[in-house]
Amino acid sequence: MKLYGIPLSGHTHRVELFLNILKLPHDYVLMDLAGGEHKQAPFLAKNAFGEVPVLEDGDVTLADSHAILVYLASRYDASAQWLPRDPVAAAQVQRWLAIAAGKIAGGPATARLVNVFGAQRNLAAAQTMASNLLTVMEQELQSRRWLAGAHATIADLACYSYIAHAPEGGISLKPYPHVLAWLAQIRALPGFVAMPVTQVGLAAEEL
Repeated sequence: MKLYGIPLSGHTHRVELFLNILKLPHDYVLMDLAGGEHKQAPFLAKNAFGEVPVLEDGDVTLADSHAILVYLASRYDASAQWLPRDPVAAAQVQRWLAIAAGKIAGGPATARLVNVFGAQRNLAAAQTMASNLLTVMEQELQSRRWLAGAHATIADLACYSYIAHAPEGGISLKPYPHVLAWLAQIRALPGFVAMPVTQVGLAAEEL
């Protein structure tokens, strides 16, 4: 397998994390995003949107981190732990994948984009969205250990990276003890790999 991405991409990290948890050998192909490599024809042939990550697995080429997580779970997790086959459990996982693509992307991920990469976004709006999201997560995690049920699923991996690095966007995690406990559980999973920390925002204090 080949994983195309960059270490500071939470989208790439989701996939890297799952590959390591599943103990799937792979080559990490470091992309030169600053140099525009992701917008050149060879990479656009792999993902017409010119975005990382992309996974190559034999004759299969996939873009979009959530699509890749679903593929890996469906193909390589015979236990069906990471993507349950039960309709209700599968729907709960899908709910959090949607949250990761919506409220997490618009909240903590966007705030981090501003502070880490200098993106021109509404930082205050992103921080407000992140605060509202974390309040809901804190409430839900009071009654269970994992986001989508009794054990870890790809829902947890999809949400982890940008929540864990929310302090880089100036968003404190200290008011959310159940969220912090959930993050610690993910870090304790066999095969866990961390995403590099950028010392901006509140990162120096909280990460």
